[in-house]
Amino acid sequence: MEIQRPRGTVDLLPGEVEVWQALESTVRDVLDKANYGEIRTPIFEHTELFERGVGETTDIVSKEMYTFLDRGNRSVTLRPEGTAGAVRAFVENKLYGTGALAKLYYIGPMFRYEKPQKGRLRQFHQYGAEVLGSELPAVDAEVIALSLAVLERLGLQNLTVELNSVGCSVCRPVHRAQMIERLLPHRDELCHDCQVRLEKNPLRLFDCKNESCQAVLREANVPYIVDVLCDECKDHFEQVQGYLRAMDVPFEIAKNLVRGLDYYTRTAWEITTPGFSTIAGGGRYNGLVEELGGPSTPGIGFAGGIERAIAVLASQNVQIGRTVGLDAFVAVADRGAEHTAMAVLKSLRRLGLRADRDYQGRSLKSQLKLADRLQARFVIMIGESELASGKATVKQLATGVQREIPFAELADAIERGGSEW
Repeated sequence: MEIQRPRGTVDLLPGEVEVWQALESTVRDVLDKANYGEIRTPIFEHTELFERGVGETTDIVSKEMYTFLDRGNRSVTLRPEGTAGAVRAFVENKLYGTGALAKLYYIGPMFRYEKPQKGRLRQFHQYGAEVLGSELPAVDAEVIALSLAVLERLGLQNLTVELNSVGCSVCRPVHRAQMIERLLPHRDELCHDCQVRLEKNPLRLFDCKNESCQAVLREANVPYIVDVLCDECKDHFEQVQGYLRAMDVPFEIAKNLVRGLDYYTRTAWEITTPGFSTIAGGGRYNGLVEELGGPSTPGIGFAGGIERAIAVLASQNVQIGRTVGLDAFVAVADRGAEHTAMAVLKSLRRLGLRADRDYQGRSLKSQLKLADRLQARFVIMIGESELASGKATVKQLATGVQREIPFAELADAIERGGSEW
């Protein structure tokens, strides 16, 4: 039986992967310039990390994690998101020890066991950034602006930042009590998941996609948490908005936005575009470091879906990462020129030029056709006559101009791009 890739995964082939490379390069460039350093954490972690960090009541932990026992009978989980692992690394490696702000970013695969469909895979990829060590509203504004900047640099259009606050340990219990009081009489009208959420984390009812549950919230006149924030959360939220306006970052208040993970406090946001769900999103998590065994340390971060961003790029006809041709193709006319051809190829690549040759024994005519298909700028032809004269025959494919150039000067001539021809 032919072995096939697992369901919910894809192969990224040459011709496609260049788009991914361009996107990843954009992420790195935007975040490097903002003084963020890349972090690479394990693809699997102890299951407890996600149970404690992400939250046992979340769909991710309760339904979607790839969890299994290893040979030591320890429960491990393929990472379903990036923040918990980054914060675990921050705590374990004592990055808080210097007292400096930790500004981190990551790019890599994540895993969730859910029904594969358009835009949802079991192995998917995210990029993200985390800032640990500051609770100032200005940091919230910087991270929001950067999450938007990545997508704008890619060329995406019609982006909307939806902004909300989900409160803190002071105002959340007050809002929770109000929600339970108003929804308990309607408990049987809620879906099974929301009945569980009502007991464990009522705020997440706002995140339910079941329209009947949303109708119950409206009927019961359940308040939005942003309308019952404590004074400190309200002031923080207003300052975040002020910084965003100062940075000319457009946003809309979305009162029903709560995000899907338990660790969020205060600022939460998502970036959307018409026809797609969230492309990127994030929020503040002031209690997560402490929950994972570290000192009390405020944090904030965001993540963006790479597959989602690429789908939006395609829908908006934005092209990035298009394959560029070769700088030079080395064509071998006679077998006696093989060694010289390999030496020329190495000299070209040493200068950082994109160069290749035929390794399938094609005729010279077929090699020239191959050079054209590979979009080579120059073809360097080497045969017995070239070896005898000490000069290669070089043809500029765009113009058809052909010259003889000494072997010692070949690499420099190609690097200059034939500008003197």
